[in-house]
Amino acid sequence: MVAQLYNLVQMKQTPAIRSIFFEFLLIGLVSFGGGIMAYERRLLLEKRKWLTNDEFMAILAMGQTMPGLNSVNLAMLSGDRIRGLAGALAAVIGLISPGVCFVLAAAVAYSQGADYPLANVLLAGVSAGATGLIASVTLRIGRPHFKKWKSVPVILATFVCMSFFKLSLVTVLLIMVPIGLWLHRPTPPEVESTLENKK
Repeated sequence: MVAQLYNLVQMKQTPAIRSIFFEFLLIGLVSFGGGIMAYERRLLLEKRKWLTNDEFMAILAMGQTMPGLNSVNLAMLSGDRIRGLAGALAAVIGLISPGVCFVLAAAVAYSQGADYPLANVLLAGVSAGATGLIASVTLRIGRPHFKKWKSVPVILATFVCMSFFKLSLVTVLLIMVPIGLWLHRPTPPEVESTLENKK
């Protein structure tokens, strides 16, 4: 009896493949102009609660080290975590389908020699909104790390290397990962308690 109840609960908690597809399809439709990762975070953590915060952060970190778009990598890894290969395919296909259709339609329109100045104005406005959305999700994800003295130097150094020195992601990772690992290395309990007392 207990085993049957447990299996029933597990079935209810496991989302259907079509549900994963339609949720990411909706993200692909409404995230016009950018900010996709903000929508993905809201879906996975707040709306559906398919992932925990730790799982999301781990998947986000892995996705950023992989080639390709971070948002697509995040969808693929999240779908795989939720429902395996089928979930990964459903998430990726759902996410990119609206963009693919829009790009194909835009290519056909521009190939006909059409000029739509209003579209450029709309794209500029949407891009500004997407910038704010990305900044919002960055602050929300990074807020716990902004309060840790070990994380702040890594964050600032990474920002300087990427924004001012224009270093590639691979170069920045090769520089910052060893530093981050050294700063966050395990410390003896007495050293940790001393650091906490100083705070």
